[in-house]
Amino acid sequence: MSKFGVEYIITMNDIVREGAAILRKKTQEVDLPVSSEDKDALLCMLQYLKNSQDPNISKKYKLRPGVGLSANQIGLDKRMFAALFDDKDKEYMLINPKIISHSLNMIYLPEGEGCLSVDREVEGLVPRYERIKVKAYDITGQEVILKFKGYYSIVIQHEIDHLDGIMFYDRINKENPFKLPDNVPIESLY
Repeated sequence: MSKFGVEYIITMNDIVREGAAILRKKTQEVDLPVSSEDKDALLCMLQYLKNSQDPNISKKYKLRPGVGLSANQIGLDKRMFAALFDDKDKEYMLINPKIISHSLNMIYLPEGEGCLSVDREVEGLVPRYERIKVKAYDITGQEVILKFKGYYSIVIQHEIDHLDGIMFYDRINKENPFKLPDNVPIESLY
């Protein structure tokens, strides 16, 4: 039985930090139909993102703002994540997501990426595909095929990486953090 029921409020104390083994392991596929426990955990994760983006609630609970949260970041070995974008009508709870196609063009955030599991500033550029197509299951267990581009594509790739045990800084060039891949069309998102 998971503690992440609908009434539970995830705080920064629940977020697994870098160095924890679960962040480096490929997560387990979620069984379908989706169990009520998995649904509750996903709703709880989405609620964290909503709380973290609300200035009053985030201050009250000392939450770092987030746009994505994967299950292994709260200690669950499950292939699922929640994402919530500023325009609020764009919320996703995806189960067993898989990138089925992507653009050749790549993009990056000029200020770099951050992560709720990483408490330090990490300098460097993280190359990501500009457009991706993802096959996944939603919270009801329905198969969905979604297309993401730009910032949305970056966030979704960041979360899928988590589920594969990859941290965003693994994608930064080790010799020169600001060097971008050669022979690939790549540009800054902004």
